[in-house]
Amino acid sequence: MEIISPADRVKMEQQLKELFAQRPIIATRIAEARANGDLKENADYHAAREEQGLNEAKIRELELRLKTAQVAADSVLPKDMVFLGAVVKLKDTATGKTQLYKLVGNMSDEDADWIEVTSSSPLGVALMKSRVGETVRANLPRGEKHFEIVAIVE
Repeated sequence: MEIISPADRVKMEQQLKELFAQRPIIATRIAEARANGDLKENADYHAAREEQGLNEAKIRELELRLKTAQVAADSVLPKDMVFLGAVVKLKDTATGKTQLYKLVGNMSDEDADWIEVTSSSPLGVALMKSRVGETVRANLPRGEKHFEIVAIVE
């Protein structure tokens, strides 16, 4: 089960609306291309059909994610507990290097001063519900890493 923030839910619902709005536009393109004749060698027709398939696949994906996701409510969380939306300062216990990480429901496309970590990733799972002062262990692609939670910045 995926845990998402209320903002992530709103963003996904908006994406879904935009994809639904594309349906009639794509259907019109298919109809226009079909009117041009032979479908075997009609590149416009095949491109429109491919676009339709990709659009429908994205709609199904978003509908499933919205149906199965749990929306996190942060009103009852302790201030020293890491949860969705928290920006956390972590110190790599091996190198001593500190860096900011933000725990998100899904990756955004915005530039930020932190590294976004999804709640379903190995580091996200390790961080979820941990507290300031604790050391967490995450099995990352490059091996096991240990991080001390120095502070919750936001």
